[in-house]
Amino acid sequence: MKISTKGRYGLTIMIELARKFGEGPISLKAIAQTHDLSEHYLEQLISPLRNAGLVKSIRGAYGGYILAKEPALITAGDIISVLEGPISPVEGLEEEEPAKRELWIRIRDAVREVLDSTTLEDLANHSGGDASSYMFYI
Repeated sequence: MKISTKGRYGLTIMIELARKFGEGPISLKAIAQTHDLSEHYLEQLISPLRNAGLVKSIRGAYGGYILAKEPALITAGDIISVLEGPISPVEGLEEEEPAKRELWIRIRDAVREVLDSTTLEDLANHSGGDASSYMFYI
């Protein structure tokens, strides 16, 4: 299973909005410049996030985007499922022999557990220092 740039950049947008939560709207241009990303690509990603009720758009000269909920109420799983679709390590799971199917199901469930138990608040507060300070177990 591989998370594409849609999921990675979508998380980037959402983490930035979480870091600025309560400070007013943030423009996609500002996020794109901060992370050296394509503003046009971020515009494509924000629409499904808005449609899913994860972000709100604010119009006007000082407009941009804000989170629709507190960062503690939005998980990485919410974002990845909107942008990437269902989590599955392999296609055709039902066609696998039982032993392999069980392995793939356990992997899928472990990945889901990590994504669904990691909130935007967790990600926004992570300083990025020592890699061992934020450990995921699969």
